[in-house]
Amino acid sequence: MANELYTRTNQKIYFAGLSLEALGRAEEGKEMNAIALVQAGRESALFHLYGALLGLCHEIAGFYRLPQAGAPRVEMLLTREVLESTAIPQLAELVEMAQSPGSWLARLLVAHSEMFQPPRMPHKPKGDVTQPLIVAVGLEEGPEPLGRKELESWRQELKKLAIRFRDGLNEC
Repeated sequence: MANELYTRTNQKIYFAGLSLEALGRAEEGKEMNAIALVQAGRESALFHLYGALLGLCHEIAGFYRLPQAGAPRVEMLLTREVLESTAIPQLAELVEMAQSPGSWLARLLVAHSEMFQPPRMPHKPKGDVTQPLIVAVGLEEGPEPLGRKELESWRQELKKLAIRFRDGLNEC
């Protein structure tokens, strides 16, 4: 494989696709440890999607010879401070999407950072002694875990973005 910046981005997008295929097989539930395989597939896909995004940021930073070109995390490149130091249209678009909570990129960054959080016990309020001892209880459902379709849509969006940005980065 060539030692060009784009090769890492392409590789991570491909690996995310492999992880999503494994996630799809795990969701069929034929394996005894299907629940663990689903979680592993989801985390693997997130890991590789984040890596592909970082690779794309490295491509942009490398092309423009930014001092942050070797940043180890996406969040170090997608800041207003970096954008204010050099006006780069591709970086501006990424920063805008990262700071827009509803965008796929912002959701990807949040989901990736949540992977590193410890499990949390649901908060149970202390009982009021004036209330009866037997109470109807409802099951609290947490947020819906990321599905394969959403992860695949993020992968496709990232592929389209990489292709579009690369067209703009070509020197004529």
